[in-house]
Amino acid sequence: MFHLAKGLYANWNKKEQYSLLILGLDNAGKTTFLETLKNESNLKSKSLDKITPTVGQNVALIPFVTHPNIILKIWDVGGQETLRSMWSEYYSQCHGIIFVVDSTDIERMDECKQILTSIVMDDEVEGIPILMLANKQDRDDRMEIQDIKEIFNQIAEHLSARDSRVLPVSSLTGEGIMDAIKWMVIRLERNKKNRPPIYK
Repeated sequence: MFHLAKGLYANWNKKEQYSLLILGLDNAGKTTFLETLKNESNLKSKSLDKITPTVGQNVALIPFVTHPNIILKIWDVGGQETLRSMWSEYYSQCHGIIFVVDSTDIERMDECKQILTSIVMDDEVEGIPILMLANKQDRDDRMEIQDIKEIFNQIAEHLSARDSRVLPVSSLTGEGIMDAIKWMVIRLERNKKNRPPIYK
């Protein structure tokens, strides 16, 4: 009887783990986004003024605040040109992609568009939600969110019925971050038949 009760308890309390990739060009604010998310989730995080460019990857396990049975395993992968070839190695293992764009880096917006298009066109990404975050919306020299949406909407044509969205955030102030993660978690749960979570 004890083993049955123990098994039922474990089954009721098992957690769904979803893997998310944070991608984007270097200096877009990916690591700042992750560290702010950790802080908003009451986890130990780095001081934002001590963040350096990511060489390789940062990984964090984040229990989702409003859904205690969900854990997000987040890979923040370096965005330098020499590291982008590594990105595709993660596609088959991830449940969703967050693509961070520096809203103030107008000169590299075309490069962002090309990189995001190459991600979307990869067969391994088929059927997973993609969230594009227009970061640094706290800055006066930012592009307006509507202008960034127009760039992304051209790429969204390749996404067929897949969930995609452009949302404004500030990784530095935390504005919009929890809303972005909530949007993604809803899509992850809807998509669990196509890419089942890992149960812990």
